[in-house]
Amino acid sequence: MSTKALEGRIALVTGGSRGIGRAIAERLAGDGAVVALTYARNEEAAREVVRRIEKDGGRAFAVRAGLGRHGDAAALWAGFDAGIDAFAPERSVDIIVNNAGIGRSSDLAALTEDGFDEVFAVNVRAPFFIVQEGLKRLRDGGRIINISSGAARLAMPEAIAYGATKGALDTFTLNLAKELGARGITANSVAPGIVDTDVNAGWLRGNPEAEAHAASLAALGRIGRPDDVADIVAFLASPDARWVTGRTIDATGGAGL
Repeated sequence: MSTKALEGRIALVTGGSRGIGRAIAERLAGDGAVVALTYARNEEAAREVVRRIEKDGGRAFAVRAGLGRHGDAAALWAGFDAGIDAFAPERSVDIIVNNAGIGRSSDLAALTEDGFDEVFAVNVRAPFFIVQEGLKRLRDGGRIINISSGAARLAMPEAIAYGATKGALDTFTLNLAKELGARGITANSVAPGIVDTDVNAGWLRGNPEAEAHAASLAALGRIGRPDDVADIVAFLASPDARWVTGRTIDATGGAGL
């Protein structure tokens, strides 16, 4: 596949300032897309991703956007509209990647109502209304890619609400594929397992026992990397994936087999 498979395309990547989202933004930009990446708080981290993309010859801009509250999706797309004017004459998008999310490592007994509401608001409500608001901009033949989790298919009582949100996201994906197929728009989920990112650094990095245990869970015998996920997203965003829709692609390295 050409390294410029996405030339002329415009992509939105939520949570694109770090971790998996950063890897996705950089990969899509490397494949030729103009990338709008959102961030919640760390503006400098987002600007650094933009600088890195531009240094490599790509095009990108950052959009500050909270997620999960009333009006957040409209505000996100307003920021997108303002930024895209510098790159394209029309306010349109070809690829929507719902990557931003939060985890709640609480079991059934410990999870509070506020914690439950927050994780569902960010992980389910936000993608739903980002897509709803984005449909007026999403061009025919476009791509919707939702970042799910292996927790949606594996029993993890210690993160019960998080797993439930990702199961809901997969169902959302399935219905989007059915509803939007007539327009040539595909919708798929990518479900990572344990990935070496800043989110997991506190318990994973520098802890040989934790690293060995995490690696042992995957059939391929190692911990996932952000680029492992980004490469799958790049395929789903490309013309090569035109006949794949309504699927959840396992990106756990074979966890739980």
